[in-house]
Amino acid sequence: MKVIIFGATGMVGQGALRECLAAPDVEAVLTVGRTPTGQKHPKLTELVHAEMWHYEKIEAELSDYDACFYCVGVSAAGLSEKAYTHLTYDMTLAVAATLARRNPGMVFVYVSAAGAAADGKLMWERVRGRTENAVFALPFRAAYAFRPGMIQPLDGIKSKTVAYRVFYSLTKPILPLLRSAMPRQVLTTRMLGQAMLAAVRGQANKRILESADLNELGRAGAA
Repeated sequence: MKVIIFGATGMVGQGALRECLAAPDVEAVLTVGRTPTGQKHPKLTELVHAEMWHYEKIEAELSDYDACFYCVGVSAAGLSEKAYTHLTYDMTLAVAATLARRNPGMVFVYVSAAGAAADGKLMWERVRGRTENAVFALPFRAAYAFRPGMIQPLDGIKSKTVAYRVFYSLTKPILPLLRSAMPRQVLTTRMLGQAMLAAVRGQANKRILESADLNELGRAGAA
């Protein structure tokens, strides 16, 4: 399979990229983002693209791919609903609509968040939920919304968000204990990447997957 990853420099995207490069059935990986990942690999092609709401000039380079892992995510802290919608719904749909037109046989995996709901009480829940629904409405071969909760970064992976880096630094000693105590609720970057690949392979049995579903799917993908 040939995979496109958006957000490959973020924590989730780094995990997805690592698993894709290691997977025997992934023949090529294209990363698209404002900054390069800094990685070198025979399978990897990087496309630095500053305007994340417009893809007219690079559409041809986004054709003939089997899957997209959309791992771009921003914190809603300090943002209005309009601003958060622009950075979440609008940006995601700019990518997804372009890819659905160029690759109708594609599987699209949107990394959402635990608690997302179009009728949610919190602003970010509603925006994330509306984004999920809009992705589902596009003519992909299949589309999935991943709703991870707590994620343990492995393999030297770090979040780009300062607040998250501080959080993971403080909780690093206890995250393995939490995973042991709640193995279905705490994910790892490896497990999430494996779950993405498993979804493309047709191993997912629902289109909205919560943490417990993702852990199960990730184990199936790694088997």
